Amino acid sequence: MTGSKDPDELRTSILDRWDRSASGWAASRDRIRAFGMPVSTWMIDAVRPQPGQRVLELAAGVGDTGFLAGELLHPGGALVSSDASDGMLQAARARALELGAKNVEFARLELEWIDLPTASVDAVLCRWGFMFAVDPGAALSETRRVLRPGGRLALAAWDKAEHNPWATIPTSALVALGHVAPPDPSAPGMFALADPGRLAALIQGAGFTEVTVDAIDFEATYDSVEMYIEVARDLSGQFGDIADALPEPARTALWNEIAKLAAPFAATPGGALRMPARSLVAGASS
Repeated sequence: MTGSKDPDELRTSILDRWDRSASGWAASRDRIRAFGMPVSTWMIDAVRPQPGQRVLELAAGVGDTGFLAGELLHPGGALVSSDASDGMLQAARARALELGAKNVEFARLELEWIDLPTASVDAVLCRWGFMFAVDPGAALSETRRVLRPGGRLALAAWDKAEHNPWATIPTSALVALGHVAPPDPSAPGMFALADPGRLAALIQGAGFTEVTVDAIDFEATYDSVEMYIEVARDLSGQFGDIADALPEPARTALWNEIAKLAAPFAATPGGALRMPARSLVAGASS
């Protein structure tokens, strides 16, 4: 659901946020890869990539989940690493060069209208992408359309906010200090598909079979509150823009509020943080 906002305006706004965050995601690429590895590993196991297959990654960001699949597609197979954000595609191309990934094609693709032929890929991966689709049902239907009969889908979507304090604390601090309104729970966003029943129903509604939904618990770790804030600024251009626009006293108050909210997750007297994270994961067949 999109509330009162025009769907096309909403899509443009979401894409703009990702474009502005792309450089931060590129800067944090090693941290993102390590953090998301439990989820990426589950997804790779769920689609079972084979040599010679063609695998599509949607909303790939810096591309690490797809690159794991790409290693298993030799000889003769190929990975299509895609994103709607040109900035994210640029970051993924740079990551592929770092990793020496050779069997990768890059494409600018939308979730809700995937510009690929019907039945043209053997598997689709989408880690933390469908939650940002204005119409996730349409995105899943398009995903099934491009899959060959018997093809596999693996996706991840964040579980509820209370299970992911690592992600919610910066916004909670902004809300507490009156800098932003509380997020609209009906809008596309990080927790839009946090209900496992709704997620399963959407996948089944798109025509998939053998649908399984599970949850993975893992951790986000930071050496200090200062590092936590730095990473939050890298990964959320919107948060960084709001913080940078504040006068110095208000910004200091924001940092202090974040430190207060993060204090329960202190792992050492020196200030290291260990924060819970939980992601839903789902697998299905076309």
